[in-house]
Amino acid sequence: MVGAAIGGRLASLGHQVKMGSRHAGNEKALEWVKKNGTNATEGAFADAAAFGEIVFNCTSGGASLEALKQAGAQNLKGKVLIDIANPLDMSKGMPPTLSVCNNDSLGEQIQRQFPEAKVVKTLNTLTCSLMVNPSLLKGEHDVFMSGNDPGAKAQVSDILKGFGWKNVIDLGDITTARGTEMFLPLWIRLYGALQTPNFNVHIAR
Repeated sequence: MVGAAIGGRLASLGHQVKMGSRHAGNEKALEWVKKNGTNATEGAFADAAAFGEIVFNCTSGGASLEALKQAGAQNLKGKVLIDIANPLDMSKGMPPTLSVCNNDSLGEQIQRQFPEAKVVKTLNTLTCSLMVNPSLLKGEHDVFMSGNDPGAKAQVSDILKGFGWKNVIDLGDITTARGTEMFLPLWIRLYGALQTPNFNVHIAR
């Protein structure tokens, strides 16, 4: 869902987008290509990573490291890697717990495993429809960003603004992804209380 939303929005803005899956010819990926026109193509994880100037990790958090390994370190080298995944552990049912937290984060694990990629954590505190269309909610609300490379964060900020985001809060280096990933238990409880995923937070100063 996240990959389809992000990829579809990018394609609609005129970017060429290749969606990666475990294997080329994935049924859902082919449906996405058919829906999104000439800017949309699909392939294996490695195909997508080699194709993209910027790479989005929209995989399930528990599978992210393996998926990125399949994408290939050589295909991620020097590239901005936008990490949207959360380390949710649903092995014991709902509500899920976090497989990594407190003194580490999935964003940090990805940066350590792929040191030559420029990892930026963002959009992981929202449902996918709001990620690409913040105007679905009235009033001001915020999106967060974490990463070690200032130039990469500037590029990501431009992408977020292209999606319609006005309030992008740079939290600092990649270790600050711990905070946004650990927001997920609260997000899940809010979802249950509000009975809708269409909500977000705004930081009042």
